[in-house]
Amino acid sequence: MITKQDKNQVRKKRHGRVRSKISGTAQRPRLNVFRSNKNIYAQLIDDVAGVTLVSANTQEKAFEGMGANVEAAAKIGETIAKRAAEKNITTVVFDRSGYLYHGRVKALAEAARENGLEF
Repeated sequence: MITKQDKNQVRKKRHGRVRSKISGTAQRPRLNVFRSNKNIYAQLIDDVAGVTLVSANTQEKAFEGMGANVEAAAKIGETIAKRAAEKNITTVVFDRSGYLYHGRVKALAEAARENGLEF
């Protein structure tokens, strides 16, 4: 009998392949996106120092009751771009974490671009 692979395991494998090629620095951090069924998270990460520079997610008080839909993802993209601007970060490396560039991931990326991040 053929067994179907776990979607998240396949995504993690894909993410590992991408992460072997991309890395964030202090001047150009990595914009990492993680989405769960209930929330969406975005972080700007300096992989050289191993620190998170800026983060935003739908669990914060400002996003209460938004959930993890496309509108919430766009709001997170807008917030992460504004917080990055406060720390003088203009260019990033986009890391979609093995997810398809569609729906929530696409909405977050486009909102971040519209609000000043370049990638």
